[in-house]
Amino acid sequence: MRVLFIHQNIPGQFRHLIAALCADPANEVWAIAGEGAARRAGASHPRLRVMPYRVPVPAPEQRTAHPWLMSLDSQLRRGQAVAEVLSRMKTSGVSPDVIVAHPSWGEALFVKDVLPATPLLAYFEFFYSAAGADVGFDPEFPGRPEDGPRLRMRNLVHLSALSACDAGFTPTRWQHARLPPEYQERVSIIHEGIDTDAVRPAPEGRFEWQGRLFRAGEPIVTYVARNLEPYRGFHVFMRSLPALLARHPTLQVLIVGGEQVSYGTPAGHPAGWKSQLVDELAGKGTPIDPERVHFLGKLGHADYVRVLQVSAAHVYLTYPFVLSWSMLEAMAAGCLVIGSDTAPVTEVLADGVNGRLVDFFDREELVSVILDVLGDPGRYRRLREAARATAIERFDLQRLCLPAGLALIRSMQVGRDAQGSGDSREVRP
Repeated sequence: MRVLFIHQNIPGQFRHLIAALCADPANEVWAIAGEGAARRAGASHPRLRVMPYRVPVPAPEQRTAHPWLMSLDSQLRRGQAVAEVLSRMKTSGVSPDVIVAHPSWGEALFVKDVLPATPLLAYFEFFYSAAGADVGFDPEFPGRPEDGPRLRMRNLVHLSALSACDAGFTPTRWQHARLPPEYQERVSIIHEGIDTDAVRPAPEGRFEWQGRLFRAGEPIVTYVARNLEPYRGFHVFMRSLPALLARHPTLQVLIVGGEQVSYGTPAGHPAGWKSQLVDELAGKGTPIDPERVHFLGKLGHADYVRVLQVSAAHVYLTYPFVLSWSMLEAMAAGCLVIGSDTAPVTEVLADGVNGRLVDFFDREELVSVILDVLGDPGRYRRLREAARATAIERFDLQRLCLPAGLALIRSMQVGRDAQGSGDSREVRP
């Protein structure tokens, strides 16, 4: 096959699909990406042919005045830039069999205008709304009257992609259910997959950090997020630490994540949410002990897995939003995951079956459950084993998710071939 991937930060959610397709010399794999990501991807995948695009900077008189249109303006410019790359590819005789695109940044807006006969497979990550999900969930950051209209505008690129694509896919049932009902039938539920062969328990696991050695079996609480911010419950977790540390004098805490903002409200502190919450706790007379609470920043994948492998209790809190890979990788590593009782966590984690669930906002409950887990690790061995079994049975990369994703892409090519041969049968994923 000749497959073209479009993603501003390639490979993104397509990393496993790209690697698998590149591994077969019979395939020709292309990508269109932003300039920085294109350079990195080209170095990582020698067989991936990457075409960079540059987002045109508007002249001052072209800049939109309405704040709700700022995001749409950027999406239109990205879509226009991608369409220009596609036009050059078309002129040079490069015709993909299938295009796989992430539409959230507008890059898929004009794909069908340039290549109307090429099957378009779209990845739908999140459909926004002012109720029932992230917006307005946290009383500390209340919703605003303009949220509904603003998010309606934000969904325009998703509605365009849902209308234009030949098929789509999304990672979880909850994310699928958020799509408009009239489009759900053409969207498959296929997770990106977790490499459960690489991420697995290590009973003798060790993690070294700044001259200190942490071992599996020790009372170690772990927390992981791409960035440390309220969307992933970082404020709740941090505010629970004084009571937790006071009630367990030998407990150590390992926190993995950067200090930028991925989602939601920026911190008031110029250095980000970590510094703001550290200062907040110090101002209340409950400062964080740096000998017991360790901020590891962003780690390479191997060190990150080592952190999971020494965890005695892994905390995963989230607004109702996109499910993090880290929660599923923690389950694959055999962690005792203590998750928030929010969607889509509850789609995977069942309280007392393969982990524990707590109220997102209830810090006392979180502390109590962590202490219970640390106080009797043997009692929770069954839950750890069940967590790994869930990761394997529902999210295994090599045996489940990757084959399903590749089969979906191949079905798109088969459908195109059938149309070209005069066969009018409908081919569905």
